[in-house]
Amino acid sequence: MYVPHFNRVDDFDQARAFVDQIGVATLITAGTDGVPDATLLPISWQLDQVVAHFARANEHWRRIVAGAPGLVVVQGTDAYVSPGWYATKAEHGRVVPTWNYSAVQLRGPVTVHDDPDWVRDVVETLTNRREDFRDTPWHVDDAPEKYVEGQLRAIVGVELTVETVDAKAKWSQNRSDEDRAGVRAAYEQSGHDEAASRMTTGGL
Repeated sequence: MYVPHFNRVDDFDQARAFVDQIGVATLITAGTDGVPDATLLPISWQLDQVVAHFARANEHWRRIVAGAPGLVVVQGTDAYVSPGWYATKAEHGRVVPTWNYSAVQLRGPVTVHDDPDWVRDVVETLTNRREDFRDTPWHVDDAPEKYVEGQLRAIVGVELTVETVDAKAKWSQNRSDEDRAGVRAAYEQSGHDEAASRMTTGGL
C-alpha cells in the first residue's frame, strides 16, 4: 500500500483498535500456480496473530501453502471527493477528483488449521467479541452440542502471523484548510457523518 508521509498512521494501538472495530477483512493469498485468491472473513487480531475461518467448501484454504505469505486488508470508511468542493477550484482550477479512505494492511505467513478444538476457540473468540456487549449475548454453548460439532466440521481455521503493519488515513491532509472545510461541509450535507468526522480527526 502506497502511504505518503502525511497519510501514514504510525500509532500501532490505533491501527489495532481500527481492525478490532471493523472486525472483517479480505485475506489474499496466492496458490502454487501464482493465481491470487481473496476471501472476506470475520477476523480477530490477537497479539501478533490474525485468526479467522473458512467455509470448508471454499477452495481458497486448500490452495494455501503452509507458511506462504498472505495479506489481510481491512477497509474502513471511504468517500468520493469532488473537485467542486475545493475553495481552490475558484482560484486556479488546478484540482482533480480523488477518494478519501481509511485502511490497514497486515502481512505475514499463513497457516491453515483443520483442528476442531482450534477452530472452536476461534469461533468462540469471534462470537464473544460481537456478542458480549449485548444485553442478552449469545454464546456458542447456547446451541446444542451436536449441532455445534456439525457446524465446526463445516469450517476450517486460518492464521496469519503479523510481520508488517501498514495503516493509512487519507482524509485530504495535503489540502488547504479551506479545501478541507469544503470537503467536510459536503460530507455533512450529504449525510456522510462518518466521513465528515474523519475529516475533523484525520485519523483512522
